[in-house]
Amino acid sequence: MKNLEFQHGGNIHYFAEKFNLSLTEIIDASASIVPFPIPYFLKDEFYIQIKNESFRYYPERNLNNLKEIIGSLHNIDPCCIMPGNGASEIITWVGYEAAKYKVNCLPAPGFVDYERALKCWQAKYFFMELPKNNFKNIKQSFPIKPKSDVIWITNPHNPTGQLWDRKSLEELIKNYKLVICDEAFLSLTPNGENESLIPLTKKFDNLIVIRSLTKLFSIPGLRLGYMISSQKICQNLNNLRDPWPLNSFAIQTGIKLLSNKEEYKKWTMKIHNWINTEKKWLTDELKKITQIKIHESSTNFFLIESQYSLMEVINCLARKKILLRECSSFKFLDDKWARISLQTHEKNQIIAKEIYKLFL
Repeated sequence: MKNLEFQHGGNIHYFAEKFNLSLTEIIDASASIVPFPIPYFLKDEFYIQIKNESFRYYPERNLNNLKEIIGSLHNIDPCCIMPGNGASEIITWVGYEAAKYKVNCLPAPGFVDYERALKCWQAKYFFMELPKNNFKNIKQSFPIKPKSDVIWITNPHNPTGQLWDRKSLEELIKNYKLVICDEAFLSLTPNGENESLIPLTKKFDNLIVIRSLTKLFSIPGLRLGYMISSQKICQNLNNLRDPWPLNSFAIQTGIKLLSNKEEYKKWTMKIHNWINTEKKWLTDELKKITQIKIHESSTNFFLIESQYSLMEVINCLARKKILLRECSSFKFLDDKWARISLQTHEKNQIIAKEIYKLFL
């Protein structure tokens, strides 16, 4: 039986095996990953690493080179950076830090890994519902102020795609013992960096910011992310975890992707242009279907809502090699909701056509 308690999108291997398909045959709109081939220079780096057989040696243990590159990108002291085996590993260790306090608040619906991480360390937490009828494609103030010691925030929010205003988040930092802000999708989001809390880590010792590189560069199989916080928090968590959290390929990937700021800027501009163009096209097409409501979003995914269960729609699309993210595993959402992640224009056309046919 599938474990639905901590369900994720992107379970493409399960569907490939179930329907006897190759991975390339599936349009995976359940995972919010950039649909473009990885940058050419990254492939060249892989070839060099394989040719030199660098994987025969233990990777750099302290990750100093990678931390310096990340620090240069964000203008942050490398001592305040902790790279990790994807954002998920970082979230697990952040859960350890959050468990030191009496109670955590998880705004919901939200990413299930936060709850998983807190359960790892027997931390106390509660859910507080976010307004679901106020999603916008522009930034807005964070709408709740729960009574807790720790608050977990995703910016832009997952699964709604709502972008939160940095000024409103800074006010939260002043009122909680620990604020955790997951910015996994912020670099993808047009104008998103303007709302990043990374600069505020220099000002506040009770702030942790989490970043992911796997979604932006379409490399989820490599597992690469990082957190930025106070030197004390980074050092304490780093002393507890595995000696070699990143493999040599992931380390060199991070260095290669982030060391050239001009290439990084060109890539993110390409992604932002794609999101602006394809989000408008696909949402406009789906708005023609009167039986579903299309919710606004700032980033590369958005929610759809129906008066009735969408599970039959999701299952029918899966049989047609199209995966959507069912939302019943999100707190305060149910089977009347689904999340769609943007694809290339050709694939978005297929998605719109097949969904439209199901509602005729």
